[in-house]
Amino acid sequence: MSTIDSAPRSTAGTSASTPPPQPLTGRLKVVMAVLLVAQFMLAVDFSILNVALPVVGEGLGFSLSDLQWIATSFALAAAGFTLLFGRLGDLVGRKRTFLVGLGVLGAASLMGGLATSPEVLLAARVLQGLATAAVTPAGLSLLTTSFPEGPLRQKALGLNGALMSAGFTAGAVLGGVLTDLLSWRWAFFVNVPVALAVLLVAPAVITESRPAVRPKPDLPGALSVTLGLLAVVYGLTRAGEHGWGDAHTLVGLAAGAALLVVFVLVERRADQPLVPLGVLTRPSVAWGNVVGLLAFVTETSLVYLLTLYLQKTLGFTPLEAGLSFGVLGIGTVVGGMLAPKVIARFSTPTALVFGGVVQAVFTAALLFLGTTTTASMALLLPATFFGGVGNMLVIVGFMVTATSGLPDHEQGLATGLATMSQQVGITMGTPIMSTVVTAATAGAATAGAVLHGVTVAVAANTALVLLGVLVAAVFLRARSTAARA
Repeated sequence: MSTIDSAPRSTAGTSASTPPPQPLTGRLKVVMAVLLVAQFMLAVDFSILNVALPVVGEGLGFSLSDLQWIATSFALAAAGFTLLFGRLGDLVGRKRTFLVGLGVLGAASLMGGLATSPEVLLAARVLQGLATAAVTPAGLSLLTTSFPEGPLRQKALGLNGALMSAGFTAGAVLGGVLTDLLSWRWAFFVNVPVALAVLLVAPAVITESRPAVRPKPDLPGALSVTLGLLAVVYGLTRAGEHGWGDAHTLVGLAAGAALLVVFVLVERRADQPLVPLGVLTRPSVAWGNVVGLLAFVTETSLVYLLTLYLQKTLGFTPLEAGLSFGVLGIGTVVGGMLAPKVIARFSTPTALVFGGVVQAVFTAALLFLGTTTTASMALLLPATFFGGVGNMLVIVGFMVTATSGLPDHEQGLATGLATMSQQVGITMGTPIMSTVVTAATAGAATAGAVLHGVTVAVAANTALVLLGVLVAAVFLRARSTAARA
């Protein structure tokens, strides 16, 4: 039976003998709050420095060409090590991994806030990325193992998805506010008290989760997949700065692809593989992660496109552009609250397809943006709100799909794969859309040229959303329908 069978379906016609859903007790509420606060903080870290990068560069003496490494160093560590650390949580304990990662995050944030040289700041960003690679899958797997499959887990994953997406948006706003009112250093310092608060509460309320028998570490698999992901992410980030024809871009992507092929060959022969290939053959895991990857590629890159449009075409300041995305953040929260209800009433594949269609429709509406501020904002704000609702239906549906039907001892692997899709999707989106804009503008930087480039990229973005809808409809919805027959 396909693992998608475990996806919840309509409750209409359920027999009276069906046991009632487990109540959300006081302890579970605290567990949920602790884990969600940590995930929100990690999401904020992805974008909080974006607006402040020029100020940070001036303050610490970064050259213009090296400024990108403030973001790239974080992305490399966060995406490159997430699968390894996700599996590590299965082996040594998710709670332990979660707490150690949070401790590293707090210390790295303090280090970044006190940095007096580029080298120290970059070291802090690498440590923040490594902490994110450990805490995100560990926190997500603690969430899935704390709440059984069904309404409670759907609610928890819905809130988690909403807060992560809202955190990404809030980071852009918060980074601008802190930089303008205080200093860029507070973009780091803000993490410290939050991490401390979670570290004080979490040990008392979160139960440790680890396998009964500790498998032998798969060192060749860990080395090949980590180096492969690092090379791919490096190639993607290099493409965003220097284009897809850049020699370093091509070498990075080629090396990454080769190492990932090596990883698959290693896993086929390993007695106790890091990633059992049988898990990857499950439709819910394989196709669910494809849909999730496309969801993160499209929405995060749309933020980049609209930031470009707002600043280069409409003349907004970075802070004004960041505040404009507040409506998108509200939309993601609404979508996160609606997603569990849609899943419970219909099915997870229905949420994926319906959410993708809504996102595609309102992304396509942005094709009609112009150069008049009032008319354009009257279109942009509702379009980003409803697009955010649709995107969050997809993201929550992806999280439920990719973690359903698996035993608890594989939840760290499942959430590690889901987190990897998220991290790589976020990393891929901007280089892809940046290339489209550059090709469409042919190097011109006028307001009209930027608008044309953004419009072409929005059309490409819409096409990727529709590709996700097609994948969900063909490979997930069809299998779910067949399984119920």
